[in-house]
Order: sequence, then C-alpha cells, then structure tokens
Amino acid sequence: MPLNTSASLCRFESTSEVEVDCVGIGFGPANIAIAVALDEMGYAGTALFLERNAAPDWQPEMLLEGADIQHNPLRDFVTPRNPTSEYGFLSYLKSEGRLWDFFNLGEAFPPRTEYARYVRWVARHFDHQVAYGECVERVEAVTERTGPARIRITTARGKKVLARALLFAPGRSPHVPEPFAPYCGDRVTHFTGYLTATARWTHERRMNRIAVIGASQSAVEIVLDLTSRFPAAQVHNIFRNFGYQLKDTSPFTEHIYFPEFVDYYHAADTSGQAQMTRDLWRSNYGSADGDVIRQLYLKRYGQLVSGQQRICMHGNRDIASVEQNAAGEIEIELVDRYDGKRQCVAVDAVVLATGFRNFGNQTGQELCHPLLRGVQGLMRTRDDGTLFVTRDYRLESADAARPVPPIYLNGVCESTHGFGDAGSFSLLSIRSWAIAMAMVGALDESMHAQAARSGTAKNAFLEAMEAIR
Repeated sequence: MPLNTSASLCRFESTSEVEVDCVGIGFGPANIAIAVALDEMGYAGTALFLERNAAPDWQPEMLLEGADIQHNPLRDFVTPRNPTSEYGFLSYLKSEGRLWDFFNLGEAFPPRTEYARYVRWVARHFDHQVAYGECVERVEAVTERTGPARIRITTARGKKVLARALLFAPGRSPHVPEPFAPYCGDRVTHFTGYLTATARWTHERRMNRIAVIGASQSAVEIVLDLTSRFPAAQVHNIFRNFGYQLKDTSPFTEHIYFPEFVDYYHAADTSGQAQMTRDLWRSNYGSADGDVIRQLYLKRYGQLVSGQQRICMHGNRDIASVEQNAAGEIEIELVDRYDGKRQCVAVDAVVLATGFRNFGNQTGQELCHPLLRGVQGLMRTRDDGTLFVTRDYRLESADAARPVPPIYLNGVCESTHGFGDAGSFSLLSIRSWAIAMAMVGALDESMHAQAARSGTAKNAFLEAMEAIR
C-alpha cells in the first residue's frame, strides 16, 4: 500500500509551508528503509522526505573501479525481517534480469556499483514522497495554542514543513581534522567528495603530489585509485599507525552486528560503551580488508622493482601543522611519534580518509548533530553531554511537562547503539522497522490524547486511528 504522500509533495512544491504527520530529513539508505517499513506495515498517514541531493544515490563519491561492498548483500533494506519482500536485493536482481548471473558470480560481496543501483531502484519506488534538491537548514520545535507542539523544518529555499514527528537521517558529520579545516575546498577534500574533486583536479592542474590522510578501508582504496587515475603523481599516504591493519572479520566478532548486541550495548553505561568501542574498533575503523591491503602491497612492490617509487608511506606520524604556500601547495609538517623527527611534505592536493564524527565529547566527536542544535536545549542529555537516545532511537524531552514531538535518530547512533547503527547495512532492516513501529505508536498516542482534550473523544480518535492504519 503506497504511503499517502503524493498530495503532500505537491503542496510542498507549490506552497511555502505544508503540514504532514511525519517528515524525514535525508533519503539515503536509513530513511529509504523507513519508507519500506512504513509501506509494508500499511501506514496511511502523511509522510514527506527531504533530500539535499538531486536524485537518490549511495556512496556516489566512492564508486571506484573494482570496489565491492563490505556486508552480506542479503543484509539489505528488508530481507532479514521479511525474506519475501519485493524490496529485497534478490527481487532487484530478478527485476533486472541478472539473478542467475549473480548466482554464477562466485563472489561473496557484489561490486559497489551494483549495490548503488539496488539502492536507487528501491528509492525510486517512493519518488512520490521525496522532495529532492532540498537542503534542510533549521529544525525547531514550535508550540501552538490550539494543539500540541510540532516540528518545523526550514529548507535553504525557505520552504517549511510542519510535522508531528521527525525521522532524522542526514548521515553523520564528516570528520575533518582541525589543521586541514581552513583549507577544505579546492585543494583539500574529505573522501565523501572524492570523485568530484579528482574530476576537477584532472581538468584544472597537473597533479605531481597528492596526500591521503588515514589508514582505513577508504584510504587504501583511494591510494590504489589515485595511482591509476594520476599515474605520474606521487601519492603520499600519512597515518598514525605502523602500517595498515587487517579488519577484524572473525565470525565471533561479527556478532556485534546481531540484533541482540544492540540491547547489550545500549544497556551499558557511557564508560562501558566507550570501552566496548575501543575493544571492537578494528572491526570497522582504522583497518582494511585483506584483499585491498594485498593489492596495495603488490603495487608498491612492483614500483620498488621498477625503481619508480610513486607510493610513499609515512607511518607513525602525527600532523604538527598545515599551511598553504605561495605556490598554492599544501605543506604538511609531520612528526614521528617515537623519535620526534620532523618532515615537511608539500603536495598539490589532499584527500581526508578520516571518517565521520560520532556523538561524544572527545576529539573528532560532536555533542550533537549541527541540524539538531535548534532543539538540543530541550532534550535530555547523558553524563558526557550528548543527547540521550532511547532504545527505540527517540530523543527524550528534558521537561516531561513540555514534551517535544517525537524525534527519531536513524543511522547516527553508533555511540549509543553500537557498530551496526551508523553507515552499515547490517541491521538496517531491523532498525527501520523498530523506528517505524515506535513512531506510529507515538502518533497514535498523540492523536488519542488530543482528541480526549478537545472533547470530541470517540469520533475523533476513531478517525485518527483510521488515518494511521
């Protein structure tokens, strides 16, 4: 059953303000999965999603030649909770006429380009409820004299959406190390803008030296890609470890991507969660798969044999300072973490493979997503200053007597719900269903309470329940 949203989208496009039951910020995998869940549960309320990009996509800046996904492809939008769904990865392959070819592929992980096509295929089922090209600038809670509080969303074009619930899924903020922040743009890019930047560099200038900061899966892939894209350039890879570390893919460690681990992680206090994160860090961060590490080592060895060293590794290095010289080069001053020796590397461009910012009060973290600052002061916080997120991913009001409308965080709660929450597909189908169920339940309660207060009790409540179901 399609969601009751076509009229809402038309009103949004033709007027300055529209009112809906729920509004979603972002229409990447997290909220696409919500749309699937709402559709499969027969939700008949009004929903509208605002997406800043012009069309649906997934990791468009990292669709590199030969790159694959890092999760089981059947951990998709829906299969773990509904294996017969029309929105599953196998249904996509069947519709595209590639099911038997995929069976014959003999690879555990399909190409990243294939999975991006799958994401777009599912997203297109919901074009009638998504406003693309809409960048949200402000989120606030507003109180009305004649009814309960609402969430008001304002976009860069001045459009406004008034909603009874918010599905917040813009993705985590990119982590840009402080020394590089003043130079982000033409010469310095976070890896989330990688392909756009390299296309620009190809046409604008000769690339003699490029630096890649980090030692993650993305860093290895980017180093390999740069050596092919700019074969005459030196690629300087700078990281704090001795060398690239293998990702912990033990099947026992992989239990952190089971649904029950979310319960275990969320129930721990902040210090326990922080300790688990440290213990399990290499399962997803600061590490890479063995296949790409072997490719990189073989590439580097081949350069040693030929005497044409193009890949330069700078391990065990801290970054002391970053400056741009008169020639426009980015000068990076490095300090060896053990012997203290200093070195300056001057490059034409920098790619930051430095990941994303989780919630927290440590370096590289943030207390709150920037888009939530308008409601941050109304919400309960944890002892580390971050927002308190319930098990069903809802923010909790600081003042119970003045409740804020339901706000659900979708895909940004790794610090409270564990490794399966952030950019991973691993628990996406389970999480989206939990959020959808919680939101529909909250809207039911809100409608019931409002009807009782207004004196229209029975008829209004029955009408509201009919609208939801």
